[in-house]
Amino acid sequence: MKKIALFPGSFDPFTKGHENVIQKASKIFDEIIIGVGENSTKNSLFSLDSRVRHIESIYATTPDIYVVSYSKKLTVELCTELGAPFIIRGLRDVKDFEYERSIAQMNHSLERHIETVFLVTDPEFNHINSTIVREISKNGGVIADFVTNSEILVK
Repeated sequence: MKKIALFPGSFDPFTKGHENVIQKASKIFDEIIIGVGENSTKNSLFSLDSRVRHIESIYATTPDIYVVSYSKKLTVELCTELGAPFIIRGLRDVKDFEYERSIAQMNHSLERHIETVFLVTDPEFNHINSTIVREISKNGGVIADFVTNSEILVK
């Protein structure tokens, strides 16, 4: 039986830190689905279509890594639809862990068959944060050091 995991997020934008998490997850899971979601509490800088195209460009030649988009749906519902009993979450620090643990516990209480797997980013990616990268981009800065294929993203 294939081990399938969902890596959900708004990915506004998908950074090299996210790539690092996928690299680690690919050693554990047979199939990874990157779920690009609309976060109702955030105003996205990049369109959903642009974010999906961007991530697809990174993994175009990588078998067993797929990209889907979703909105107005719980992550655990998407997991069930996709047959993915695992959720992947990346951690940079203790603050991330505290936040992500609460979400993982809530998800598990909603759907007991779904487990969250936490993967710690390599130290060279700890400073990369989508919120900060978005601000750099909004203000005309270059984000290529933090985002692969950044030229594909369209505001």
